[in-house]
Amino acid sequence: MDRLDQVLDSAIPLLKRAEDVIGAAGAPPGHPVWGQLRLVRLMPADAAHAVAALRPEALAEAEPELRADARACAEAAVLPPPGEWEGEAAEAYDDLRRRTAAHLSGGDDSLDERFEATADLAAALHDWMTRTREHLAAALADALISAEALTLTAAASHPPLPAETAAAADLTAYVLRTIAADYAEAEELLAGSQRLAEPIPL
Repeated sequence: MDRLDQVLDSAIPLLKRAEDVIGAAGAPPGHPVWGQLRLVRLMPADAAHAVAALRPEALAEAEPELRADARACAEAAVLPPPGEWEGEAAEAYDDLRRRTAAHLSGGDDSLDERFEATADLAAALHDWMTRTREHLAAALADALISAEALTLTAAASHPPLPAETAAAADLTAYVLRTIAADYAEAEELLAGSQRLAEPIPL
């Protein structure tokens, strides 16, 4: 259990209260919350749950397995040459041996390089998930002790008062901005790894 697991249950009622106020009264025109809602496309409670669902430990387990697969490919690429074997069959074997070795190891598109690149991506995503969870935990902890939280946890007005509307918008924008910044980093990581989705040339 990390800090996000510890603070999430306490923060969700506050986030939902902010959602209820925005749902009932909207947010001030031109408030940054509108941009954050368009960017994240989730209300704060759902966005927080999405981050809480990130499990970096699964990627920590995958990385060494991928690197082991890369080493296995490199070892399998060492195929014996034809030796004293001659003729067309020997030439065909040697050609296949060289192509198989290149497919398994050595080139940018070889299997061992793909495994290594995938392991690098797994390590980067593990670090990103860990940081993202930490950043949201810190944001939620700040939100819980904020002036906005004080306003939102006081007796509710129907319809919400302008102070409640402003507090809900400010708190929602703060939480969503934290999440959006980290998810932008993830998009960059994935965009840089698009080559891994391409077929390996044979």
